[in-house]
Parts: sequence; structure tokens; C-alpha cells
Amino acid sequence: MKPVSEIYGQLAGPARKVVITMHQKPDADAMGSSLGLANFLIQFGHQVTVISPTNWARWLNWMPGCDAVLNYEAEKEKASAALDEAEWLFCLDFNIFYRTKTMADHLKAMNCIKVLIDHHQEPDAPSFDYGVSDTRKSSTCEMVFDLITASGHGDKITLQVAECLYAGVVTDTGSFRFASVTEGVHRMVADLKAKGLDHATVHDNLFNNFLENRLRFIGHILLHRMEIFYEFNTALIAITKADLLRYQVKTGDTDGLVNFPQSIQGIKLVALVIDRDEERKWSFRSKGDFDCNTFARKYFNGGGHYNAAGGHSKESLNDTVARFKEVMRENYDLLQ
Repeated sequence: MKPVSEIYGQLAGPARKVVITMHQKPDADAMGSSLGLANFLIQFGHQVTVISPTNWARWLNWMPGCDAVLNYEAEKEKASAALDEAEWLFCLDFNIFYRTKTMADHLKAMNCIKVLIDHHQEPDAPSFDYGVSDTRKSSTCEMVFDLITASGHGDKITLQVAECLYAGVVTDTGSFRFASVTEGVHRMVADLKAKGLDHATVHDNLFNNFLENRLRFIGHILLHRMEIFYEFNTALIAITKADLLRYQVKTGDTDGLVNFPQSIQGIKLVALVIDRDEERKWSFRSKGDFDCNTFARKYFNGGGHYNAAGGHSKESLNDTVARFKEVMRENYDLLQ
């Protein structure tokens, strides 16, 4: 994989057919970085198509350009045609093709220039022609901002680009409270503000844009599904399929729930598992020196960042929860 800087000179033209894609069930960083890059590239005359492998949270629909994003699962014929015609493929906020679910085989088979922009650990570098993988970055949106400014096209950061990039940064940094926030992140936000960004409106769209059932769902989960293991400085939330059905939970409604127990004094590790139809999905968050990435890779077929990672299991909810409690005890020393 060659440095992404080698394509800077080609960004301004000639016009190309470009596809930008992201991981399945995209969050604000995945969608924001993809749409931020798309709104940037179209200014040079490129024909840009943004494709999500799956559906996404309805509270992301406000993002400029989101109405044109293709859902690969729901619009496979149209999305496949765009992939087949692509001259450039940008892969954002994931670093290995299986993170795109049923789209993975199509991406692997594509014969075009493939560019990676991502901040997760252990990238599949041989699958990409150009790219940048930097785990020190707060978000993929920060990395797209870096690409735009380093390529000499900072003047192309329109209000639409700024809104998309800010959305990903503010969510992936936990509203700027995580350790991944550097002085560069604040300089980026200052630059976006200077370009006219109304950050309050973006916050409102991201955090005050839910239905009543989500708040009642969160209350139910925290009261009835959260277990605290003070001996292990660990919190566990296990959400059943019945919970999802009772509160009519949709894609994106569980986002951020894993962060709630981190506010409890002494808690070092938080684990959230959700009983999905095809598998059980895990999310892990930690404070300090507990490595969530290694933990998720070792026990739950996953990975991610040092203090934030995910995984999955084909076991039943009860069995995978029992498995977690076993490995929690196995990691007793690391959790002290």
C-alpha cells in the first residue's frame, strides 16, 4: 500500500467515476467521512457514488448528500453497477473487506484503484493500492480533513463538507472527552468554525433527534439488563431480542449505550452484547490500560481500538454471556 499522499496530485482531475464506501451499519464517523469526502470530490467534476453495505440510523439522514447514498442490500443492482464502473474506490472507516458484510466479495474482485483511509488497528494493507492507516487519529473524519488540507485544497471545505466532518469527530471523540483528542482535533474544529460551521445545529441533529421509545428503552436496559461486577471493575449489559422488539428498536438506537456505565466510579471495562437475528454483537469500552482490541480479537472474533472495540459470536445470548464472565475472571489481574 503506497502513501495516500501520492494521489494528491490526481484529486483535481481528470474527472473519474468514484465510489466511496464504509463499514456495515455505519455510524456518524463512517457516514460523515464518506459524505465529507464525496462533497469535496464532486467539486472537481468527479462522478461520485456513496454506497453503504447496509441500512443506517435515521438520525444520520440530515447529512448533506445522505439522500443519495445507496444501500447495497436494498439496492444491490444499482450499487453493483456503480462498483463495476468505478475507477477509484475509497474505503473509509474500515480496513478489511469483511467489515462490509455481503459487499465484501464484490470489493475484493474489483479491478480499480483502491484507497484506504482508516484509524483502526491491523489493516489489510495488501488489499489497497494507496492509503493511510493511523490509529492515533481521533476519527476517520479527522483523516479526511487532513487529506483535504494536506493536498492543498482547504478552500474546498464547504459548509456541507464541514458539517459532515464535524459530525464524525464529535461522536468518535465522545464530544471531545476521549484520550484520542489532540490539539490537532481542536485546530480542525477551529478551522471548520472559521468556515461557517454551526456546531450547535450539528449537535442537535446528532443528539436530540430520537423518538420517545429510545429513551424508554435506555431506561429499561439500565434498570433491568445492567450487571456490575465490582470485584472485576466491570459492567455488563446484555440486551435480548425481546427488548428490541418491545421498544421497536431500529438501527442506531443502541449507539452510545455502551458508554453509560463508564460514568460509574471504578469501572474499567464495559461490555455490551445485543441478541441480533444472525449473531450476538459485542461492544467493549475501557479506561486506562485495558486493551479492548486485544480482548475482542482473542475472545470474540473482533477488534478495533485500544479503548474501544467490537466483536461477535454465533453462540446463544446466554452462552456468550457465560463465556464473557469466564474470560472476565481470566483477566482479573488486568482489570485491577
